[in-house]
Amino acid sequence: MASFPQPGSVTICEINRDFITADSLSDDRAKESYAKVLGFVFSPIPFRSEQLLPDLEPGAVSDHEQNNEAVSRNGFAAVKEKLIDSFKCMFFPGKLNLTTEVDCQGVSWHPHKHILAFISGQNQITIRDYEDSEGKDPCVLTSDYQKDITTLEWRPNSGKMLSVAAKGGICIWSASYPGNSASVRSGVSSSLGTVSRGSGVRWTLVDFLRSRNGEQISSLCWNPDGRYLASASYRSSSFTIWDVAQGQGTPIRRGLGAISMVKWSPSGDYFLTAKFDGTFYLWETNTWTSEPWSSAGGCVTGATWDPEGRMILLAFSDSVTLGSIHFSSRFPSLDAHLLPVELPEIASSTGSHGIEKIAWDSSGERLALSYRGGGDIYCGLIAVYDVKRTTLVSLSLVGFIRGPGEKPKPMAFAFHNKFKQGPLLSVCWSSGFCCTYPLIFRSHILP
Repeated sequence: MASFPQPGSVTICEINRDFITADSLSDDRAKESYAKVLGFVFSPIPFRSEQLLPDLEPGAVSDHEQNNEAVSRNGFAAVKEKLIDSFKCMFFPGKLNLTTEVDCQGVSWHPHKHILAFISGQNQITIRDYEDSEGKDPCVLTSDYQKDITTLEWRPNSGKMLSVAAKGGICIWSASYPGNSASVRSGVSSSLGTVSRGSGVRWTLVDFLRSRNGEQISSLCWNPDGRYLASASYRSSSFTIWDVAQGQGTPIRRGLGAISMVKWSPSGDYFLTAKFDGTFYLWETNTWTSEPWSSAGGCVTGATWDPEGRMILLAFSDSVTLGSIHFSSRFPSLDAHLLPVELPEIASSTGSHGIEKIAWDSSGERLALSYRGGGDIYCGLIAVYDVKRTTLVSLSLVGFIRGPGEKPKPMAFAFHNKFKQGPLLSVCWSSGFCCTYPLIFRSHILP
């Protein structure tokens, strides 16, 4: 039977398909439940304050609505709403009722370190290094270049380097140490983050990759070796592949337009682009040729590759059935077939009619997803599934995660891809906390 957190409780972790809960956020409960196994306590990171929220238009909402609704949203959620509203007016005036948010990656784990980065305001990033025992206070990164942040991602195989999608381009941050300062590209004014106590690390803005015509960057993704960075904009007619070392971008497929999402496969051989009109494209990256796809389930709201890059799971705005695309031939063939992956509990228990976000851990054993609606007791939860991969994908519901605060909703979440003791899921909640949940289910690592 699936594990369900009662209203008023908060989830701490999973142990063998049972989600441990507490009455409130507490490091003590984490120490009792999982710290003796993992050797870490992943303390929640508070990040909400009223000054982080964007200014509201005068008269837009009443004081009561502002206190109960607007203040509960953090900055990056508001930015996405503004961008989606702008998109609707430009491309589908009076025709599209797009109420879901496309899954912009608002939280990211470093590929090889226990360092978490997440969007903590409209114009700022917070970084927490759990390996730095003395530097328990997180760093906050701000810059005049970094406005209206939508998504972020750590660069693979390049030390501590972070990319941030913003208005007009992409900010590239790098860690600097005493006697070993990060190199700043000529023409970029260096901007420093706060100093982490004890370690002396500083975060330096080393580059700003300017988008064509100053468009808002709405999606980005690194290729597996970290040489190339893909980016897209709601307003651009193409996506761009950046050679970051050279600071140069190459537009691909002009006329595509209104791209909501880009996702590189773990092998680097394939690439996904999704559009707001419900179509999406699979590309092979050798010659950058593509095949178009479409779905009757609405637009793609989430996408995640399996660890080997042999298939990709897709979530759709108007469906509680996922789609799995399987390649039927070897690279560079684009021959593939789309199969349904049913989620009967989401429809029957929660009453939802669409999936918002999905994330698949790098072991391939756990899948997390959020959904629209869900009634009083199911609203705002994250569903966690056990994944079996043979020829097809089969899912078994493990349980639900409930966040802290009053009526919390998951704004962004991601797995740590290199945590050896099992899946590690971090969630930014609308109540103003970034919480991390170890999912421990291998009985041999338990005492």
